[in-house]
Amino acid sequence: MRVITGKVKGRHLKFPSGTKTRPVTDLVRGAIFSILENLNKDWSQVLDLFSGSGALGIEALSRGAGWADFVENQSKCCDIIKENLVTTGFSSQARIYCCSVDKALSFLDKEYNIILMDPPYSNTTTGDIINRLAGSSLVGFETTLVVTHSSRSPLDSNYAALNLIKAHRHGDTCISIFQKEVGS
Repeated sequence: MRVITGKVKGRHLKFPSGTKTRPVTDLVRGAIFSILENLNKDWSQVLDLFSGSGALGIEALSRGAGWADFVENQSKCCDIIKENLVTTGFSSQARIYCCSVDKALSFLDKEYNIILMDPPYSNTTTGDIINRLAGSSLVGFETTLVVTHSSRSPLDSNYAALNLIKAHRHGDTCISIFQKEVGS
């Protein structure tokens, strides 16, 4: 797995073996960031939920994000994220929270410009997490939420004030993009 483009284009990233973590393919990662580049002008604050290897957040940093917070529950994956941040030179622009997404949502308190969410396909709480994000201070009117999920587990088009603005499919992987409804 490599960084697709930006400051550290082509840099290899480690991936945790022996875990249930499913990496986002280069094709899907490329599609996500192509969509984001057309939607979002401000990349100063990025949140990467269910980070795995950290590839999504690191790709954002490589493309000019100012800061990325990574949330990952598995300590083996947290160690890999740390190694990948060192390898890419982004350690000073990131923080890793080695805890569940549910726990992180209880203490994170800043608004993010981009939230990347790549939960396991078997996760049955994805909709609940999106609802919780919608009502939190982490999501503002300039926030773009990107969720990857299986085509066999479609998401709703609305979660509280978050509305689906774009959906894209690559094989079994769906990319759903949400933004807050103006006036909510």
